[in-house]
Amino acid sequence: MIRFLVYPAIVFGLLLFPQEALTDSPERQPNILVIMADDLGYGDLSCYGATEISTPHIDRLASQGLRFTSGYCSASTCTPTRYSFLTGNYAFRTKGTGIAPPNSPALIQPGTETVTTMLKKAGYRTAVIGKWHLGLGEKGKGPDWNGQLKPGPLEIGFDQCFLLPTTNDRVPQVYVEDHKVLNLDPTDPLWVGKKKPSDDHKTGITHRDTLKMDWTHGHNATIHNGISRIGFYTGGMSARFRDEDLADKWIEKSREFMTTNKDKPFFLFFSSHDCHVPRMPHERFQGKTKLGFRGDSIVQLDWCVGELTKSLDELGIADNTLIVFCSDNGPVMDDGYADGALEKIGKHRAGGIYKGGKYSVFEGGCRTPFITCWPGKIKPGTSDQMVCTIDMASSFAGLTGQTAATDSFTDSVNVIDALLGKPTAQGRQELVLQDNGTSGTFGYIQRDGDKRWKLHRYDKGKAKNVVVETKIASSKRNKIELFEIASDPEENNPLVLADHAERVAAMTAELKKLAP
Repeated sequence: MIRFLVYPAIVFGLLLFPQEALTDSPERQPNILVIMADDLGYGDLSCYGATEISTPHIDRLASQGLRFTSGYCSASTCTPTRYSFLTGNYAFRTKGTGIAPPNSPALIQPGTETVTTMLKKAGYRTAVIGKWHLGLGEKGKGPDWNGQLKPGPLEIGFDQCFLLPTTNDRVPQVYVEDHKVLNLDPTDPLWVGKKKPSDDHKTGITHRDTLKMDWTHGHNATIHNGISRIGFYTGGMSARFRDEDLADKWIEKSREFMTTNKDKPFFLFFSSHDCHVPRMPHERFQGKTKLGFRGDSIVQLDWCVGELTKSLDELGIADNTLIVFCSDNGPVMDDGYADGALEKIGKHRAGGIYKGGKYSVFEGGCRTPFITCWPGKIKPGTSDQMVCTIDMASSFAGLTGQTAATDSFTDSVNVIDALLGKPTAQGRQELVLQDNGTSGTFGYIQRDGDKRWKLHRYDKGKAKNVVVETKIASSKRNKIELFEIASDPEENNPLVLADHAERVAAMTAELKKLAP
């Protein structure tokens, strides 16, 4: 009798549950963690040859994953690189995507296909934590600092955001969580504008003797935390943060997000600010290097990477997480503050062997550290394949089996096999580089076998910040220059254009089509 009753129960159970439920469930989509450093150069990490500074946690990523020697950002300044990373489109195609001012409206409008809207279709939870610098608020209006800050990240696919809204040398120094300024007292509203609202507004010019970090050029308006910034703001005192606490807050919020979403696939854009001015690392990192606050900030960044990877280990999800470590552009020493970066540089070369840095299309401005790590999936080693931050849009679509709309990710190449280190994979074969989008300066790289031809186009006949170890300076350049960077990585020897007339004509025409 018992057997008779059990048998129907088994049959009934088979009818209730589909056959797929009785077999092994399909492998869950991997988590994706993108760690984007700020103003970090190719030579700033010990795994990329630095000898004056040690970065053990980032080195561990490189030793367990794939270290790229031809990893690029698409622009040598932050806003256009971040725009291109999220949209898969060259920033110069869209007006207003240069360095965003404090009151910039949202540069990526709702309805735009982004990395995050695409990953949400694949079932991902998504968050951006850290520097934003892509504007907030409606076109023509900009951010409503005392109300709803939208559109913003949540309108382009992020489920959560915890932001430094602009970049920390620009006002205001407040956190934005989702749609609001965090801890804002409505009786003390926040005002952000281009002109000082009153005669007693303290600035780096009027109260220079009170500064704990002096300015060298430009960064001499509103003083907060003993540091003067670009732009003016008043009020919002209860919402203001302390520069020294930024990294700790980013890690705290990242842990919260990863812990909450450890049982489902997530995408976390960890957007560091550590190497960007004003460089004011936490007190426990100050003096850790002989390179001044810039070197100390790199050590703080390395600590952040260690804390993120430790969290993945503790949550038991490290083996199912693809980590991409990159930088938004190359390095700069004196970028507006007297923080000792230039004076204490010693033997350190932030761009490695490469000329230039932030603001330039020389290799030092756009070739940066680029590491992928996924235990058990990526075989440790190095790769010379050319990959770029702009490629993450199409590559993550390929990784997760998504198809972007035909008019989306137009400049992004699916190089996921190269990012995963598959033996037969190829990176991209050509790439356009830009500076800040306002000076008409472009670089254009084409691979041809072992050769890498690079065309520089200077519409205004000059380049900025040619040598990163000196103060920012402009230098005259020919409007068209050609280099073969495989044999001349320092770009010291422009080729005679007449000797390569056919190639110059073809590359100039192609660049003209891409960047009119």
